[in-house]
Amino acid sequence: MDGKVQGQNGVSAEAPIPLLTPYTLGKFQLSHRVVLAPLTRQRSPNNVPQPHAILYYSQRTTKGGLLIAEATGVSDTAQGYPQTPGIWTKEQVEAWKPIVDAVHAKGGIFFCQIWHVGRVSNTGFQPNGQAPISCTDKPLTPQTRSNGIDVAQFSTPRRLKTEEIPHVVNDFRLAARNAIEAGFDGVEIHGAHGYLLDQFMKDQVNDRTDKYGGSLENRCRFPLEVVEAVVDEIGADKVGIRLSPFADYSEAGDSNPEALGLYMVESLNKYNLVYCHMVEPRMKTVGEKCESAHSLLPMRKASRGTFIVAGGYDREDGNNAIAENRADLVAYGRVFLANPDLPKRFALNAPLNKYNRETFYTPDSVLGYTDYPFLEDTK
Repeated sequence: MDGKVQGQNGVSAEAPIPLLTPYTLGKFQLSHRVVLAPLTRQRSPNNVPQPHAILYYSQRTTKGGLLIAEATGVSDTAQGYPQTPGIWTKEQVEAWKPIVDAVHAKGGIFFCQIWHVGRVSNTGFQPNGQAPISCTDKPLTPQTRSNGIDVAQFSTPRRLKTEEIPHVVNDFRLAARNAIEAGFDGVEIHGAHGYLLDQFMKDQVNDRTDKYGGSLENRCRFPLEVVEAVVDEIGADKVGIRLSPFADYSEAGDSNPEALGLYMVESLNKYNLVYCHMVEPRMKTVGEKCESAHSLLPMRKASRGTFIVAGGYDREDGNNAIAENRADLVAYGRVFLANPDLPKRFALNAPLNKYNRETFYTPDSVLGYTDYPFLEDTK
């Protein structure tokens, strides 16, 4: 992977590793293929992004690098975790602006992941203590969070009425509009990991008998209506989506994940989204890799646009994915959280800081957030 090439005058030069080769993402020129994955950090009291996020995101910005912001709620019913940011109020939009400006000042490309948790919530996070909304009224059992410490408790959800679903679609449309107003270059629709869109798609959760349930086509109807509304609002060149057909986070599994993944990718092709971001089958449960006979390759081949992969990648694995054309870009989560200069470390094949799970979700504005050292600080 790190072979030398003949430079000018016969002097050998290091060939860039596949991850550090340029890529054209729609109208954006990326200088490398290492993407900051969307990572919930729970440091936004009252669902308002804070100034400490300016440093956090700018630390992880490189000129021509793509960053995807942490999952950001589309409405006051979208929350399911403490201190996660939103983008449905004017105050939130204004709070995002200096964070986005800081990323742009360093030449980064910044997408906002827009999110509704659905039933992965409880009445304490909901307006007026109401029940969380979902495609179903089946409750979730308590779940251990990906820090391995916190146990989340859930309230029995309320099944959305057919006529209410367009209002939720509209929440995503407005959130996308707000993200562009805040200065983001685009949005990533969160259709993964057992949250609201995924709840509709997965047959283990969706038990509806209306036009949003039953067949694969019906189960994918709501997510595709969200895609269409967001594309109509801000333009397909600013819209990506994240999907995890193989995962069963929050008891959202599917009996035929490959068919689901292929149907979604083929349906998305007609919208010409700027990218499709898919989670590897080996990431079946939160934060843990497992052996899987499944592959994203059929979805990669069916996808006509940029294909981003995520889920347990290291440097070698990521290089191989690019070199073998299994992906165009690779998103890194926990290792990017712990290594703000990850692209540089990959270029030099330098050792990586280890991440500390215990501070993934602590509210401290520095500890486990902006205090991971850069390479030059560790020498």
